[in-house]
Amino acid sequence: MNRVVHPIEQESFRRLRARLDTSHLPPLTRAVVERVVHSTADLEYASDLVMDEGALARAHAALHAGAPVVADVEMVAAGITRRKTVCRLGDAVAGPGLTRSAHAVRLAYQEVGPGALWVIGCAPTALEELLTLDASPALVIGLPVGFVGAAESKAALRESGLPAVSNVSEKGGSAVAAAALNALLYHPVSPDSEETL
Repeated sequence: MNRVVHPIEQESFRRLRARLDTSHLPPLTRAVVERVVHSTADLEYASDLVMDEGALARAHAALHAGAPVVADVEMVAAGITRRKTVCRLGDAVAGPGLTRSAHAVRLAYQEVGPGALWVIGCAPTALEELLTLDASPALVIGLPVGFVGAAESKAALRESGLPAVSNVSEKGGSAVAAAALNALLYHPVSPDSEETL
């Protein structure tokens, strides 16, 4: 079922495209870049985001085939529309050398197993913990924000070789991570489908 796009959103994307030429980008990369820029009104994301079209295509297929989606925090989960997510932060507890966010990742992995799409927009420690697991993710959207550990955890994600969406700078956040996942949710499954914003 196609998503109904509100006229305000249509106009927002028209203005975005008037200021930022994304026409040279492959379809899923373009969708993610535009959705993130739209959610932040920050054109710098166009040069800050790092992703691979082939990895996005495989993740898009997995997502639309029903792969689980895991969010690191409820704010990320709340921003993901049209899809139920797993977020175990409410069940997690901090311990020696383990943050609540890292424990939540462990709990979520026990629940979903391999092949999930992981959406991390808040805690660098959640991303760091995910990288220690043998999670075999369909995709890791690793966009935590902050001055301590955020850029470093995203660099470690890129170095891991896992299929990923990340960015180079310290910026990111729940809305950004959710927007990246929503771009894949909203993108049509078949090339003959009408592309949505």
